Amino acid sequence: MKLNLNQITISVSNVERSIAFYEQFGLKLIVKALPHYARFECLSGDSTFSLHYSNDRVDGATWIYFETETLDEDASALMEKGVVFETGPTDQEWLWREARLKDPDGNQLILYYAGKNRKDPPWKVK
Repeated sequence: MKLNLNQITISVSNVERSIAFYEQFGLKLIVKALPHYARFECLSGDSTFSLHYSNDRVDGATWIYFETETLDEDASALMEKGVVFETGPTDQEWLWREARLKDPDGNQLILYYAGKNRKDPPWKVK
């Protein structure tokens, strides 16, 4: 079996509000089925990212990583739009550079750049 990650869907309390939030990141809206669902294309790669309405409390336990080769510039542009970051671009001990923030429902977002260390870190299992 050869699996490829196609799509991530997260629960949100307000799909329309979340569409506006995620469009700031350059995701391309391809499905808008309000008030219950929306789907975006990621402009790099072939994956999609979806929002699904839930009236259950969203606990923010989801962590979503979006990779960008222009992390510092992208984070600065988002900050200029008023997006609030918990941490700005920071080099991590696992050799990734990350900036962290939360979406309107408390889901943890990590914008990062890892380069070759994403799949081939020095401690990779042989």
